[in-house]
Amino acid sequence: MDHNFTKLIGDWLNTPESERDYTVGALYLLKLSGNKIMYANIVANIDRRHEIVEYQLQKYYNFRVKELTHAQVEEMQQKVDAIVEEHIPLAAEADTQRVGKRDDHDLLPDSIKALYVENLSLLQRMRELHLRLRSLSLENVTCPDSERYPFLKEMIALDKKLHSNWERYDHYVAPTDPTAKAAATPSSSQTLRSAKNKAVSRKKSATK
Repeated sequence: MDHNFTKLIGDWLNTPESERDYTVGALYLLKLSGNKIMYANIVANIDRRHEIVEYQLQKYYNFRVKELTHAQVEEMQQKVDAIVEEHIPLAAEADTQRVGKRDDHDLLPDSIKALYVENLSLLQRMRELHLRLRSLSLENVTCPDSERYPFLKEMIALDKKLHSNWERYDHYVAPTDPTAKAAATPSSSQTLRSAKNKAVSRKKSATK
């Protein structure tokens, strides 16, 4: 299906009636139906065929939008299936095991530790969504896309948040203490004074 063409039909239908080009609408209808006789009859008396063009285009548009939405939901379902395979086993273990917890967790800043705690909650919510989607499938084999869509959308959003949190948590490195570094490394002025003192000391020793 040509989704761009579906958008063109929608734009035409959303145009105020007084601004529509019904000749273009008739061409859209010809492309959709392939009925050249109907097209010829409409164009021959276009000013009296506005309602027919609008009705027919709306009918085709509704069908195409429904098919487009179904395709989107199926694509989302495939993403969720991959998410479930990756995370749901972890979610089942999150209550009893240290899922993804760093050995130095207790030494981390509170803001970083909070990411780990939040991810445990995200995993729990993802498990609930998975069970809900599975129950929908069991209750009704032909579950409407409108019922699945909000759960699929939330699952995908939670997965993005989960990965973002793990990325920050796993790769956090404590900043080095600039004071300690400064104490360990002499400043350039200190080094210069030390060199001068040594030179003066050697000069005095040579004159004795």
